Amino acid sequence: MLTLAFAQEAGAGAPAQGSPIMSLLPIALIFIIFYFLLIRPQKKAQKEHADMIQALKKNDEVVTSGGIHGTIVNIQEGAVTLRVDDNTRIKVQRSSISKVKKSREDGSQKEG
Repeated sequence: MLTLAFAQEAGAGAPAQGSPIMSLLPIALIFIIFYFLLIRPQKKAQKEHADMIQALKKNDEVVTSGGIHGTIVNIQEGAVTLRVDDNTRIKVQRSSISKVKKSREDGSQKEG
């Protein structure tokens, strides 16, 4: 009976040997899923926002990330001046512009 118990312990403790590549496959699969579901769309959105910021021009109606609606009256390198009322102008960072409502020069809608 003692030899039988020893034989069962030896057989139960032996790990199954598999390919090391097969053990890395789930991790690689998870990374691929994260890339296509999270990383790639985020990079695309960042590129679109950067292109929109570079294309800003005078008289564009914009909305800032803080929710302020205004019309661009002056563009500097890192900031834009918005007219938010008849006699009210504010200066905001270019990167805080979240969307262009419309451009008065061509009249086209640029919702996004």
